[in-house]
Amino acid sequence: MMLRLFCHCFSYYASRSFTSSLYKKTSPFTQNPFKPIFLLPPKFQSLFPFYPFPSSIMATCIDSSTPPPSRKPNIPHQHDDPSFNFVKFYRPFSHNHEKNLHTQRIVEDFEHVHLHDKVENGVEVDLWLKIQEEARLDLEQEPILSSYYFSSILSHKSLESALSNQLSIHLSNLSLSSTTLFDLFMNILVDDQDIIDAMKDDMKAVKERDPACISYVHCLLNFKGFLACQAHRVAHKLWLQGRKVLALLIQNRVSEVFAVDIHPGAKIGRGILLDHATGLVVGETAVVGNNVAILHNVTLGGTGKVCGDRHPKIGDGVLIGAGTCILGNIKIGDGAKIGAGSVVLKDVPPRTTAVGNPAKLIGGKDNPIMLDKIPSSTMDHTSYISEWSDYVI
Repeated sequence: MMLRLFCHCFSYYASRSFTSSLYKKTSPFTQNPFKPIFLLPPKFQSLFPFYPFPSSIMATCIDSSTPPPSRKPNIPHQHDDPSFNFVKFYRPFSHNHEKNLHTQRIVEDFEHVHLHDKVENGVEVDLWLKIQEEARLDLEQEPILSSYYFSSILSHKSLESALSNQLSIHLSNLSLSSTTLFDLFMNILVDDQDIIDAMKDDMKAVKERDPACISYVHCLLNFKGFLACQAHRVAHKLWLQGRKVLALLIQNRVSEVFAVDIHPGAKIGRGILLDHATGLVVGETAVVGNNVAILHNVTLGGTGKVCGDRHPKIGDGVLIGAGTCILGNIKIGDGAKIGAGSVVLKDVPPRTTAVGNPAKLIGGKDNPIMLDKIPSSTMDHTSYISEWSDYVI
């Protein structure tokens, strides 16, 4: 009887509340529409969850459940938005910030890594130690990079391992795992000391001759020209071993990832600077000497009319400006400079400057101006070109 009476009262007051809300255009439960008539025993209260018993009157939902933001954003709070705890690590809040535990562990581990090798192998190991030291200093400035630097540099015992890791990560895809590529690169690098020595000379060339390179770490992690050149060295080794299918696969991946297309048959010397490197094309029979600097959008290609040995031969210390095309089996002499945007179809004597389309020697064919410095070392793109040019704006 009491249960029937309760249901009747509940229906009556609920219908009045909803009918009134239709005329007032307000929510039917912005205020408590009815008051309890009597208190049911506890065992019956669970049967009527919407009935406002005096012990737990329903609160009006007029406020957001989101807590107000902390007035001290630099102090963690248990009710703060979790995203804040992530955002605060984007950059250090001050130059004297304390190292986090992970960074401190990395720095401590670095101090015990292969210090005895410095005495055994002399100067060569100094480059790897220098890279680790630069990584440690970078972590003090940017703690957010701790995991990246640890996996890329500080967790490796050698420069060969760190380089193999970088190349395998960049060149892997869904069907070619980074683990497979790491083992491949590592086996080639460990067995060929000439590639290691050439790679170190390349890194030093980038650091010394490119003002945009701020550190060896920057070169190893961020310079795609350097990485593309090292990938080519591995591909060239595979090409000489007769593993041409694998060598061509690496060439294709480097072209797709770095926009650098160097045929694995091409021969490249030491101390190479591929500045920017985007759009670089080097043909199969091309030869590049030591200490050469090549900028972006350069083509060392063939004329398309002959087969066999059909690509240029670049001497030592040559500087090739951006957008240059050197076509055919021609020779660019040691210490020569090719101006940006030139199309070279004939031999260029040593220590001379060629510019134009088609390229001509600065000073004339009979009495060309001779360069007194190695252009790839000075990286001077305009000397003798602007003085000789008759183009006036």
